[in-house]
Amino acid sequence: MAPAAAKWEAGVVLTEHPHLSQVVPSALAALGVGGFADTLGFGEASRVCVLLIDGLGWELLKAHPGDAPVLNELRSSQLRVGYPSTTAAGLAAIGTGLSSGEHGMVGYTFEVPGAGVMNALRWCSHDDGGDLRGSLPPEQVQPLPTTFATAAAAGVHTSVVSEAKFADSALTHAVQRGARYRGVHALGDLAARTLDALAEPRSFCYSYHSQLDFLGHVYGPGSSAWRMQLRQVDRLVESIVEELPPGALLAVVADHGMVRIGEKLDLDETPELLAGVRAIGGETRARHVYAEDGAAADVLAAWREVLGERAWVYSREEAIEGGLFGPSVSDRVRPRIGDVVAAARDSFGMVRELAEAVESSLIGQHGSLTTAEQLVPLAVASAR
Repeated sequence: MAPAAAKWEAGVVLTEHPHLSQVVPSALAALGVGGFADTLGFGEASRVCVLLIDGLGWELLKAHPGDAPVLNELRSSQLRVGYPSTTAAGLAAIGTGLSSGEHGMVGYTFEVPGAGVMNALRWCSHDDGGDLRGSLPPEQVQPLPTTFATAAAAGVHTSVVSEAKFADSALTHAVQRGARYRGVHALGDLAARTLDALAEPRSFCYSYHSQLDFLGHVYGPGSSAWRMQLRQVDRLVESIVEELPPGALLAVVADHGMVRIGEKLDLDETPELLAGVRAIGGETRARHVYAEDGAAADVLAAWREVLGERAWVYSREEAIEGGLFGPSVSDRVRPRIGDVVAAARDSFGMVRELAEAVESSLIGQHGSLTTAEQLVPLAVASAR
C-alpha cells in the first residue's frame, strides 16, 4: 500500500479543498462557455478577471490583515495548489484547467527524456543554461489545449495581462497561448490594462503580478519589504474593484505560499544521497531524484535514511498512486517525475550550493506539501 501521500502534516486531506485548476473552468462556465462546470460557485457574469498574485499564501495573508485590508474583507475561501507548489505548475493549472500529472509541468526543474533536466521558467538546460526552445518546443512539452484558446474559440474576448518581458517566453507559449497578450511594466498599467480588458463585452482576463514572490524569496515572507509589497498589492486589488464594470467578477488567487528556510542540507556534499543518482531536479523544497538503471530502490532507501523526518520521501509509483500529481498522470508526464520524490517538511531545505547558487541562497522557498505552501486564497468581488 502506498503511503498517505495525499495528506499533509496537519492531517488535512488535500482533496478536501478545491484545486487551483478549477478556477478558470469555473470562470468560463460563468461566462456561458460550454463544456465547463462552475464548481466554485461564481454564478453568471458577463466579464471575469482572474488576478494571480505570485506567492500569496493563505496563511501569510491571514497573518497580516493590517497590510491587506481590502483582500481580507473580500468574500474568500481556500484553494490548494497541488504538488509541486511552484510557479510553473501553478501557471499551467490556470492555463489548462488540469493538475501537474496531466499538464506536465511537474517542477521548477524536471527531466524530459532525451533532453536532460530543464528549467521550466527559463526554458533552458539546468546543467549549462543552454536555450531549449528549439529542441523542446513549448507546444510539444505542453501539447494540451489551453483554457485561453478554448475561451477565444468560443467567442470570448480573452486577454493575458502580465509583464511585457514574458510576452514571447516559452512558458507563455506553453500554457497561455490563445490569448491576446497585454504587456505591462508596473502596478499602474497592470490595473489599467486589466480594466481595459474587462471593458470588452463577454471578456475573460487573466492578470499576473510577480513581485510579492520575488521579495519573499529575497527577504523572507513576512519581512518588512514583503509586507510593504503586500500593501501595494492590496491597493492594486482595491483599484480594480473600485472600477469593475457592471456584470464583472474578480477572482484573486495565488500559485503557492512560502516558508522561511531554517535547516539546510547541501545534497552535493552528502555522498550517501548521490550514490546511484544520475540527475537531480525540482527545487529546494521539492526534489526529483533520477536514478541510474537498476538503482532506484537503493536510492529511495538512502534518501529515506538520510532525510528521516525532515522530508516526505516517495518512490515515483507511491507518489503517483498517492495522488501527489493529481488524479491521473499521463504516460507523457510519468518519466518527468523522479524515481524518488522528496518533499520537505517544516522549514527544511534541500539545497545545492554550487550547482544552484542563487536558488540555494534564497531565504523564502516553496514547492512542498505544508499548508503554508499549499493553501492560497480565492478572494472574490463582483459588480452587479
